Amino acid sequence: MGTWIAPSVIERELYGAKTAGDWAAYCDVLARTPLYVAQPRAQSDAHPGSVFFHATPDRMLVVHTAGMLPAPTPETVFESRSLRWFAEVWAADDPAFLAVNPGSPAEAYLTTAPADLARWRAHAQASPHYGLPEGKVHALFTGGPLHGPVAHGLAVGSHLAVTNGEFWNSLAYHGSGYQYERRRVAKSWSITERSDWLSTLHTLLASEMVSPVWEYALRVRRALASDFAGPVDVEHWRHVAEASLRRNAERAAEPQLTPEGVTVAQPRPGAEVEGEIAGVRRLIGRIARYEQRFRADGLLPPDGWVRSVEGWDIGRASQMARWGVGCRYGTVAEAEQAVLRAGEAARDTYRSWEEFSAGYVLGRCLHFDEEEFGPWYTTALAAHLALTTDPASPWRNIPWNLG
Repeated sequence: MGTWIAPSVIERELYGAKTAGDWAAYCDVLARTPLYVAQPRAQSDAHPGSVFFHATPDRMLVVHTAGMLPAPTPETVFESRSLRWFAEVWAADDPAFLAVNPGSPAEAYLTTAPADLARWRAHAQASPHYGLPEGKVHALFTGGPLHGPVAHGLAVGSHLAVTNGEFWNSLAYHGSGYQYERRRVAKSWSITERSDWLSTLHTLLASEMVSPVWEYALRVRRALASDFAGPVDVEHWRHVAEASLRRNAERAAEPQLTPEGVTVAQPRPGAEVEGEIAGVRRLIGRIARYEQRFRADGLLPPDGWVRSVEGWDIGRASQMARWGVGCRYGTVAEAEQAVLRAGEAARDTYRSWEEFSAGYVLGRCLHFDEEEFGPWYTTALAAHLALTTDPASPWRNIPWNLG
């Protein structure tokens, strides 16, 4: 390839097929790869379900593969479609050529006669998968940071990148296309405008979305482990948490001296206090059972335990920063600052990638899994194992403490 470095494995495979003159293999790669089409943002906003073909003067429709996308701008967005989709919608008066990554060593100019469209469909039907495989580590070789504080902050969000089959280090993020990313955050996060994104990002970076009850239970054990310099028995943990809750309830009922005078507090109903205690005791049992499974599956060492579940918010904050760019709710510069803050927050709370990951997975499971050990757990476990074992993983190449 001379001095050219393919941005990702996609363009590397395209270049290899082109160099070998194997156009069938080239089309095989295209068939399993999203192809991105530029759209004026105003047009996309006005017609969110449509993709318009804007041909060049020489009757070409330009498409890019994921590693060749230009940096996001406010005026232009990109929508992704499959080669199969292009084959099905292409009309006789559409452009004469599909220009793939023009101007790069991996470029190709494909004719669009009916026989060509039939070949595209055949390649699509034979494709074993579409998009980057989920559950594996994928990176941009160029165009995304691989080392340093920004890369560290992006790697904090790599659980979701691995689970979703995305480049972990893509800061100039397009995701699966502008409208897809907007639909995703609207459905999962109720984010429909910039202010929503900013508010959600702030909440995640402050670790204010995870349940304070989860964090309280873990904080009690953390204090005990520090006091006794060793493992904490579950019943001891429950007893101390219960005693602490009772003391807090008693103190809340005591008169308070304020600048306005003495404020007489109303004691909390006994049933409310007892219900809270029972809930925390159940929660501690649930955490202990998850940790037992984590140890059996290699997510924790044999004597390991989870320090905090703040990692779940922090990891999602790193991803939320990128999603905002894809939706044009935020800029790349804003995302970079948020990613840096996510990295700092993770280092403040945890001592290693493995500790952070265990906290992230526990938070995800406590919220979604209900001790079923179903996909919410198994996909997170797969991401953890990929990130801790793949030689190309950022967790294997970026030190936790940047020093």
